[in-house]
Amino acid sequence: MTTDDKPSTKAAGHKPVRKSAARLNAVQALYQMDLAATPLSEILAQFESHWIGQEIEGDEIASADLNLFRDIVSGVVREQRSVDTLLDAALVHGWPLKRIEAVLRATLRAGTYELSERPDVPARVVIAEYVNVAGAFLDREETGMVNAVLDGIAREKRPADFTG
Repeated sequence: MTTDDKPSTKAAGHKPVRKSAARLNAVQALYQMDLAATPLSEILAQFESHWIGQEIEGDEIASADLNLFRDIVSGVVREQRSVDTLLDAALVHGWPLKRIEAVLRATLRAGTYELSERPDVPARVVIAEYVNVAGAFLDREETGMVNAVLDGIAREKRPADFTG
């Protein structure tokens, strides 16, 4: 992820930055929910009041598109069974989703949710956004895995996005 791609407070009003920040925060929220079994309403309130758009240890966290943040987190929870089924089918045989590291799992779930439930966002944009999110937390190999898995799901769910 280049410095220009990272959510920044200087461009907090800039829509793409706010959407990128929403996706990054959604992955962090899903990760926390997975590890700490934090309920949905609590995680949404916690992120909206204590993280998103706040200053933490001298660093300002970019303002995020709260509607997109809520949609991704709530949508992954609501559609988790179908999202996980898609991911299990897309992963290499012998590596079910439950064996994948928690940050990687949260990233894949969020990206799969958007590919499945947000046709208003081009598939290539979804893939690029979550590859960037993965790059903030994961090594190159895992980031490549995010790209490959989401690309496979996108081509299956939204083939029209890849023609022409």
